[in-house]
Amino acid sequence: QVQLAESGGGVVQAGGSLRLSCVVSGGTLSSYTMAWFRQAQGNERQFVAAISWSTGGTYYRDSVKGRFTISRDNAKNTVDLQMNSLKAEDTAIYYCAADRAGHISTFGTYDYWGQGTQVTVSS
Repeated sequence: QVQLAESGGGVVQAGGSLRLSCVVSGGTLSSYTMAWFRQAQGNERQFVAAISWSTGGTYYRDSVKGRFTISRDNAKNTVDLQMNSLKAEDTAIYYCAADRAGHISTFGTYDYWGQGTQVTVSS
Protein backbone atom coordinates (compact mmCIF):
# COMPACT_ATOMS: atom_id res chain seq x y z
CA GLN A 1 0.00 0.00 0.00
CA VAL A 2 1.50 3.26 -1.16
CA GLN A 3 1.38 6.03 1.41
CA LEU A 4 2.26 9.69 1.02
CA ALA A 5 3.04 12.00 3.92
CA GLU A 6 3.53 15.74 3.49
CA SER A 7 5.38 18.08 5.81
CA GLY A 8 6.83 21.57 5.83
CA GLY A 9 3.75 23.74 5.75
CA GLY A 10 3.38 26.79 7.95
CA VAL A 11 2.83 30.52 8.10
CA VAL A 12 5.14 32.84 6.19
CA GLN A 13 5.08 36.48 5.19
CA ALA A 14 4.63 37.46 1.57
CA GLY A 15 7.94 37.28 -0.24
CA GLY A 16 9.18 34.50 2.00
CA SER A 17 9.98 30.85 1.29
CA LEU A 18 8.85 27.43 2.40
CA ARG A 19 9.95 23.95 1.44
CA LEU A 20 7.38 21.16 1.40
CA SER A 21 8.40 17.53 1.49
CA CYS A 22 6.48 14.36 0.62
CA VAL A 23 7.75 11.00 1.83
CA VAL A 24 6.59 8.05 -0.28
CA SER A 25 6.43 4.55 1.16
CA GLY A 26 5.15 1.19 0.01
CA GLY A 27 5.76 1.49 -3.72
CA THR A 28 8.37 1.22 -6.45
CA LEU A 29 8.70 4.73 -7.71
CA SER A 30 10.74 4.25 -10.87
CA SER A 31 7.71 4.59 -13.13
CA TYR A 32 5.71 7.07 -11.11
CA THR A 33 4.76 10.65 -11.74
CA MET A 34 4.68 12.70 -8.56
CA ALA A 35 2.75 15.93 -8.28
CA TRP A 36 1.72 18.71 -5.95
CA PHE A 37 -1.79 20.11 -5.93
CA ARG A 38 -3.33 22.78 -3.75
CA GLN A 39 -6.77 23.75 -2.63
CA ALA A 40 -7.65 27.13 -1.22
CA GLN A 41 -10.72 27.48 0.95
CA GLY A 42 -13.83 27.61 -1.19
CA ASN A 43 -11.93 26.77 -4.39
CA GLU A 44 -11.36 23.66 -6.43
CA ARG A 45 -8.16 21.67 -6.14
CA GLN A 46 -5.62 22.87 -8.69
CA PHE A 47 -2.43 21.48 -10.16
CA VAL A 48 0.82 23.09 -9.02
CA ALA A 49 3.73 21.01 -10.30
CA ALA A 50 4.70 17.50 -11.36
CA ILE A 51 7.86 15.49 -11.90
CA SER A 52 8.53 12.26 -13.73
CA TRP A 53 10.43 9.95 -11.41
CA SER A 54 12.13 8.19 -14.32
CA THR A 55 13.18 11.17 -16.44
CA GLY A 56 13.16 14.01 -13.96
CA GLY A 57 11.06 16.07 -16.34
CA THR A 58 9.13 18.82 -14.56
CA TYR A 59 5.90 20.69 -15.23
CA TYR A 60 4.41 23.75 -13.55
CA ARG A 61 1.27 25.82 -13.59
CA ASP A 62 1.99 29.21 -15.09
CA SER A 63 1.45 31.20 -11.91
CA VAL A 64 4.26 29.42 -10.05
CA LYS A 65 6.86 29.19 -12.83
CA GLY A 66 10.08 30.84 -11.75
CA ARG A 67 9.05 30.75 -8.08
CA PHE A 68 8.46 27.08 -7.28
CA THR A 69 10.77 24.14 -7.92
CA ILE A 70 9.80 20.48 -7.69
CA SER A 71 12.52 17.90 -7.12
CA ARG A 72 12.95 14.28 -6.13
CA ASP A 73 15.44 12.37 -4.02
CA ASN A 74 15.77 8.76 -5.11
CA ALA A 75 17.65 7.69 -2.01
CA LYS A 76 15.12 9.14 0.41
CA ASN A 77 11.98 8.49 -1.67
CA THR A 78 10.93 12.08 -1.23
CA VAL A 79 9.51 14.76 -3.48
CA ASP A 80 10.05 18.34 -2.45
CA LEU A 81 8.45 21.60 -3.47
CA GLN A 82 10.62 24.65 -2.88
CA MET A 83 8.42 27.73 -2.84
CA ASN A 84 10.02 31.17 -3.10
CA SER A 85 8.60 34.66 -3.42
CA LEU A 86 5.36 33.47 -1.87
CA LYS A 87 2.20 35.48 -2.40
CA ALA A 88 -1.04 35.66 -0.47
CA GLU A 89 -2.76 33.81 -3.31
CA ASP A 90 -0.49 30.81 -2.69
CA THR A 91 -2.33 30.22 0.59
CA ALA A 92 -3.88 26.75 0.44
CA ILE A 93 -3.66 23.18 1.62
CA TYR A 94 -0.96 21.50 -0.46
CA TYR A 95 -1.31 17.85 -1.39
CA CYS A 96 1.21 15.37 -2.69
CA ALA A 97 -0.07 12.91 -5.29
CA ALA A 98 1.29 9.92 -7.21
CA ASP A 99 0.40 8.27 -10.51
CA ARG A 100 1.81 4.76 -10.65
CA ALA A 101 1.63 4.53 -14.44
CA GLY A 102 3.68 7.66 -14.98
CA HIS A 103 0.89 9.71 -16.51
CA ILE A 104 1.36 13.44 -16.32
CA SER A 105 -1.86 15.27 -15.80
CA THR A 106 -3.02 18.57 -14.43
CA PHE A 107 -6.26 16.93 -13.41
CA GLY A 108 -6.69 15.25 -10.08
CA THR A 109 -6.74 11.74 -11.56
CA TYR A 110 -3.84 10.45 -9.51
CA ASP A 111 -3.83 7.09 -7.75
CA TYR A 112 -2.54 8.10 -4.33
CA TRP A 113 -2.88 11.22 -2.20
CA GLY A 114 -1.43 12.53 1.01
CA GLN A 115 -3.40 14.22 3.76
CA GLY A 116 -2.17 17.69 2.91
CA THR A 117 -0.21 20.41 4.65
CA GLN A 118 -1.41 23.97 5.22
CA VAL A 119 0.51 26.88 3.75
CA THR A 120 -0.53 30.36 4.84
CA VAL A 121 1.04 33.45 3.33
CA SER A 122 0.33 36.67 5.20
CA SER A 123 0.38 39.95 3.34
